[in-house]
Amino acid sequence: MKILYNALVYTLDSSRPVVSAIAMEREHVTAVGEKDDLLSVYDRAEKQDMGGKIILPGLTDAHIHLQHYALSLQKIDCETDTLDECLRRVQERARTAKPGEWILGHGWNQNNWFPSPTDRGVGGEGENWPSAADLDKVAPNNPVYLTAKSLHAAWANSAALKMAGVTNDSPDPVNGQFQRDAHGELTGILLETAMQQVSWVIPEPSVEDVSAAIEQAQPVLWKMGLTGVHDFDRRACFMALQQLYAQRKLKLRVTKSIPLDDLDHAVELGLRTGFGDDWLRIGSVKAFMDGALGPRTAAMLQPYLNEPGNRGILNMDAEELFESGRRAVEVGLSMAVHAIGDRANHEVLDAYDQLRRFERDRGLPPLRHRIEHVQILHPDDISRLAELGVIASMQPIHATSDMNMADQYWGERATLSYAWRTQLQQGVRLALGSDAPVESPNPFLGLHAAVTRQRADGSPRPDGWYPEQRLSIQEAIEGYTLGPAYATGLETSLGKLAPGYLADLIVLDKDPFAAPPSDLLKMESSATMIGGEWIWHS
Repeated sequence: MKILYNALVYTLDSSRPVVSAIAMEREHVTAVGEKDDLLSVYDRAEKQDMGGKIILPGLTDAHIHLQHYALSLQKIDCETDTLDECLRRVQERARTAKPGEWILGHGWNQNNWFPSPTDRGVGGEGENWPSAADLDKVAPNNPVYLTAKSLHAAWANSAALKMAGVTNDSPDPVNGQFQRDAHGELTGILLETAMQQVSWVIPEPSVEDVSAAIEQAQPVLWKMGLTGVHDFDRRACFMALQQLYAQRKLKLRVTKSIPLDDLDHAVELGLRTGFGDDWLRIGSVKAFMDGALGPRTAAMLQPYLNEPGNRGILNMDAEELFESGRRAVEVGLSMAVHAIGDRANHEVLDAYDQLRRFERDRGLPPLRHRIEHVQILHPDDISRLAELGVIASMQPIHATSDMNMADQYWGERATLSYAWRTQLQQGVRLALGSDAPVESPNPFLGLHAAVTRQRADGSPRPDGWYPEQRLSIQEAIEGYTLGPAYATGLETSLGKLAPGYLADLIVLDKDPFAAPPSDLLKMESSATMIGGEWIWHS
């Protein structure tokens, strides 16, 4: 038995929202209240004076690519203000790399380097992008493959293209594109499924490599205040997580999605959403409806501004998605569908409408289906997530990263982009996350974005970008606690600090409910507990 006292404990339990002490035995909270009351009942408990610090339930990132994030910590950080700085970092890595060794990086965003096409001064599709030639100059002896911040585009040099057998005559794959310049020459930019044509020749990390990377990433996440994640990577990640679990080294609560490509296998095995335990459990079947805003591949009902021929890439329509969803729900698997553009979201909602009718007609339980991102909706679709009982899995930090692009490419339509409050007012459950490594998994950066709609420098204005969509700090924290717990079916054991709930908590030096929002940018956990065990101390 353990009692933490002399703290300001925000329980997120409406029956007793703020207390000064919390008692726990083994993995679970046994009581919350005041020190004297708890000690009178548990007088022999181990007592720990928290020195007036703040305690919150552990936070959960409801959308992360855990393998990609863990491995990205070993890659070149390409999230730079200029093209030259990114190239400098590639050149620096090339100096120490063996000849022929792959150079990998992540995080570039061409929209930050070339705000307008004239900055590059090149005709054709590649006018507003970096090129293979740029990389050839700084890494002539190595294949280079750098994924964009969105993870929906990649930038390769000539050596990488040659190793993958991609030439000027290579046809574009379905739902993808090899970008070419005005002369029909490859630029080195790969969009959507075209990325796979190069990535498949890169040596795959072993399950042991992934396992080691995740183990090394765990303390980074604990320090950020994360005690759980919903992961959207693939088979190797699941195997690595199982390996860590078997070795008792998994110290994050993980809900693991199943790729749509593996639906047949999951159905044959009879896997169900929720199978597993509090540490590692099966989540939803993950499908991709469209691309992303950065490379302008998000599927839109109307064209991108100044690109009359571009409405993005739609991977499937509502009927196709429904067919997959029908097969999933028959065995008890919920769906989680990536949808960025308003057309993509519209098609997903049409499919979910059919899926709800199918569940009712077959007497099946209504599963907790999700839309991942919900970045922009048509006005006619605003109320449909609530009507269909669909969870909005959204990433607040995307709004502040993407706001300039949204204004540039969507114009007035951006009024209903990243519209968290609109969905909350409709009665939708929000499950908030980061989409790391697209963004930092630091939930306090997400909280800052959610309550301010501002970047760290205060831009674009004092009240934020489309300030009517801001959340209160209470609502935002619930989006990282109660929302993810509900989304994964653990709302009776996770997300709050109350008797019977798991003792997952973080300790803060400052009170996020009272501090200026700008202080959120610097907050981190000074101590993290999962299942009653202190696993992190600053």
